[in-house]
Amino acid sequence: MNDRSLLKVFGVLFCLLAISNFMKPLEYEHQGFVFFGLRQHGTPNLILGPLFGLYLLVYGIAVLRMTKVALPMSRLYAAYVIINLALFTVRMSGEALAKPIFGLVYIAVAVGVSSGAAYLLSKHRDELT
Repeated sequence: MNDRSLLKVFGVLFCLLAISNFMKPLEYEHQGFVFFGLRQHGTPNLILGPLFGLYLLVYGIAVLRMTKVALPMSRLYAAYVIINLALFTVRMSGEALAKPIFGLVYIAVAVGVSSGAAYLLSKHRDELT
């Protein structure tokens, strides 16, 4: 798969993740949005889930359209993912370590996709409009 095709896949994945975040306020209590390592409930979950959903939707569309705004958004998001995962492991270690195989796969995919998108966008920065 070439870089452009992979970026399109990443763009679609970010849009799907946006939909998931828009749905966070409707999910069960244990499925709240995780913000800087802490699972949110109530009003923070109601605000942060959709807010990050909006960010991911704009970001996903920017990746699909290969616009310049995608590059700084990708860097911010990749950094956030790494920080959020590290803090989740520390702050909510019981939940984070409850399913170690799932957790490792989740970390690999989350960091791989977010950082991979940032890398590919940086690599193709001259093609961004």
